[in-house]
Amino acid sequence: MIKQNLFIGFITGIAANIIGVILYITLLSKADIDATLNDAVENDYLGKIIALGAAFNFLPFFVFLKKKQNYHARGVLLATICVAVAVAIYKFV
Repeated sequence: MIKQNLFIGFITGIAANIIGVILYITLLSKADIDATLNDAVENDYLGKIIALGAAFNFLPFFVFLKKKQNYHARGVLLATICVAVAVAIYKFV
């Protein structure tokens, strides 16, 4: 049961990160999503966009903590750490 709760939290964290990236691009970029992501890859600032999207993980994290679903919150935290490691690897390689 604990692994299932961690997995649900992890999936929620990844989904929140994706939603955060999409919201960031749609609200603050003049171009569409595809053009912005292609430009981010070409100009090497994709990691910054993903990191800003990870700020959206605060919402499910604190909702899970408020509902006393600690393992779900740990899954969101694990997803955030995985995204941070992936961005670091992408940045330095």
